[in-house]
Amino acid sequence: MNKEDKQVRLVKLGEETAIIRKSVIDQLGNKLLEVADVISGVIGSGGKLLIAGNGGSAAMAAHFAAEMVVRLTAQKNRQSLPALALCVDPAVMTAAANDFGFEKMFARQVEGLGNKGDMLFIMSTSGNSPNLIEAVAMAHKKSLLTTALLGGNGGKLAKIVERVLVVPHSSTQRIQEEHLFLIHLLVEMVESDLFA
Repeated sequence: MNKEDKQVRLVKLGEETAIIRKSVIDQLGNKLLEVADVISGVIGSGGKLLIAGNGGSAAMAAHFAAEMVVRLTAQKNRQSLPALALCVDPAVMTAAANDFGFEKMFARQVEGLGNKGDMLFIMSTSGNSPNLIEAVAMAHKKSLLTTALLGGNGGKLAKIVERVLVVPHSSTQRIQEEHLFLIHLLVEMVESDLFA
């Protein structure tokens, strides 16, 4: 591909991303506000966020937890918020996968770390990951609230969580770009709710 073709491709991708972003705001805006309110309520009541995802969504889960624990807005010095990414401890993940199977890797952590009033927040571009489905089942068993940030048509997870935000696109990278945008919005709203 020559330089001119690359520039055309770059402009096309930029335009496509702008269209997706507008669509996400139009379609998910009210649901996003509701999810932010629920997260604020969970934390305000002494609960915590358990966040899980695989692959790129695991990195996004860790990013989300970091923004909650540390802060999003550099101008605001606020107290740390209780959030934990279930995909960051290789000893726990590999032990759980080895002893109970990959499908139970997150469920085992939800069983040990989750309490009634906490929220399990799932991130997946497909919505069909068996280990996330098992985690949601355990969250229900332990009376945790469940929320999912998904892509495509939402997959199986969209049918089993209480709150769902679905980026309706088929491209994994476009979905992940919007997921990052949405978690930043969620953290910003939670910060505003709790530290106005």
